Amino acid sequence: MGTDMSDIETFRQETRAWLEANCPSSMRGGASVAVTEDTDNSIWGGRKAVFKNPEGKLWLERMGAKGWTAPTWPKEYGGGGLSKDEARVLTQELVRIKARPALMSFGIWMLGPVLLEYANEEQKKEYLPKIVRGEIRWCQGYSEPGAGSDLASLKTKCEDKGDHFLINGQKVWTSYADQADWIFCLVRTDATRKHEGISFVLFDMTTPGVEPRPIKLISGNSPFCETFFSDVKVPKKQMVGKLNGGWEIAKRLLQYERQNISSGGFGGGAGIELEDVAKHYVGEEDGAIADGDLRARITQHRMEARAFALTIRRVEEEGKAQKGPSPAVSIIKYAAAKLNQDRCELMVEAMGTQGLGWEGEGFAPAEIAAMRGMLRSKGNSIEGGTSEVNLNVISKRVLGLLDHQ
Repeated sequence: MGTDMSDIETFRQETRAWLEANCPSSMRGGASVAVTEDTDNSIWGGRKAVFKNPEGKLWLERMGAKGWTAPTWPKEYGGGGLSKDEARVLTQELVRIKARPALMSFGIWMLGPVLLEYANEEQKKEYLPKIVRGEIRWCQGYSEPGAGSDLASLKTKCEDKGDHFLINGQKVWTSYADQADWIFCLVRTDATRKHEGISFVLFDMTTPGVEPRPIKLISGNSPFCETFFSDVKVPKKQMVGKLNGGWEIAKRLLQYERQNISSGGFGGGAGIELEDVAKHYVGEEDGAIADGDLRARITQHRMEARAFALTIRRVEEEGKAQKGPSPAVSIIKYAAAKLNQDRCELMVEAMGTQGLGWEGEGFAPAEIAAMRGMLRSKGNSIEGGTSEVNLNVISKRVLGLLDHQ
């Protein structure tokens, strides 16, 4: 049931007053500018966070103490305990003052929801409050050199050594593994079975035997790593769910990951208005973009983006009613990848030759960012499940189609 309208209005006024009193001035007015790992490490939290602005740390501390970095999580685990209506009001009020996010976290987007569903009480009380406060930055240990699209073929070995597990193997495309404090990791605990031989464990990245190595991408950045495990000892209490029951958790977490990516988790210059860029570089006539063809394609993209945003809202509401994301998230993720790639290409095109810069004084930072963002967007159809795999998921689990030989 929804919250009474009078109660919601009271909550709105209280939230507005709290934000006015507690959101530092330097944390406002920048919501339209994308914050990335390269520009601000503090946004991700964790032990290695670098707060270039002291007010960023204050903003995280205040929002974390309030539980508003994870507003709908139960208060007993550090969350805000808000209803979905209250959480929507909080989002609206943050947007109103253009507040910078206090925290961006794989822990909140992916790990936290599955811990709420699958972890035991001790694990929930140990990890969830730290996620909310941004004290631990997490990375995801899923893909391996021989287990990407076919994730269940993973071979990273996890042996029972009595009082602990011993892990040996390798992961690849581990986002920010070199910056993370802990990892949530899929491991092979039974080599005789495929899906039923996988378990889900958590461990500290400073554990002896863990070695992340950054992989430089075409964009020039290194957000991904290959990660090696050599005789890594993991306490047994850090296994989530049942032994050999990790595949169910893995699938659930992937749904949350795709839901987050679909809701705006892609990199590539989001937040900069295409129309403004085009008018600046191409010129304008009577307030409109001078180039008619480019204007039409940007308008079409804007309509698609609006329709996509409304679809996201509908899917989110359906997900809440079902207490979790549905397989339809794969449709949204597929569409999100194409939408962001189209946007980045339009941005570079609008800039003309100035959009082709890589470095040097002849190009403005925004122009260089546009090109690197466009190249970065090529990974959108790979990360979080390739577009080809998502099409298979859609055909089988959403549309209910069967293979006919």
